[in-house]
Amino acid sequence: MRLLNCRTRELEEYVGEEIELHPYAILSHTWGEEEVVFSDITQGNTHYTAKKGWYKVEKTCQQALQDGYDYVWADTVCIDKSSSAELSEAINSMFKWYRGAAICYAYLCDLPEVPFRESRWFTRGWTLQEMIAPEQMRFYDRHWNFRGAKSDLLETLEEITGVDTNALRGGNLRFFSVARKMSWASKRNTSREEDTAYCLLGIFDITMPLLYGEGARAFYRLQEEIIKGYEDESLFAW
Repeated sequence: MRLLNCRTRELEEYVGEEIELHPYAILSHTWGEEEVVFSDITQGNTHYTAKKGWYKVEKTCQQALQDGYDYVWADTVCIDKSSSAELSEAINSMFKWYRGAAICYAYLCDLPEVPFRESRWFTRGWTLQEMIAPEQMRFYDRHWNFRGAKSDLLETLEEITGVDTNALRGGNLRFFSVARKMSWASKRNTSREEDTAYCLLGIFDITMPLLYGEGARAFYRLQEEIIKGYEDESLFAW
């Protein structure tokens, strides 16, 4: 797992038990214009700080330090997406990484221009697991103003997303039917067709190879893996 050092703004890599020795904050957001990516950080210059996407990474680092954490993880900068093997490992590990974070900062970039419940963040496929997995989560608007903690917004989040409060509290997702979990994702969308399936791997506690370009077949493969791992016929009702 690659983490961004909040003090040096450099990437550091840790594996196995080393990760437990480096508590980290994690960022949840929706992609936008001029994102700072892995190659920007590793090029050894600071030109990337002029990109629009640097603001949320910088604020994440500042907030983490304020909360007592020296490291953060953000998908934009911590994954080398030019490596298909690394991308596959990261997506299959994503739920575990969000659950293992000391705290998650959810950056809702369209607030306060729109009401909280109408944020684009609630419509994206990837943010479903990012909302469910972390034990501690705080919401921030475009200007990094605090908008509430998940623990205080459970009923509101259930109303917006349909996700049961027990799941939001960290309950075992195996206790929820396949159809129920599918319903949580039914109104969400992704930029790539394959991600409709890949963003649910952690929700169903499934790992499988990523094959970008396979289109709708990704969801069929996900269903096949669910059938293998669950004695739950509600999938067929879905």
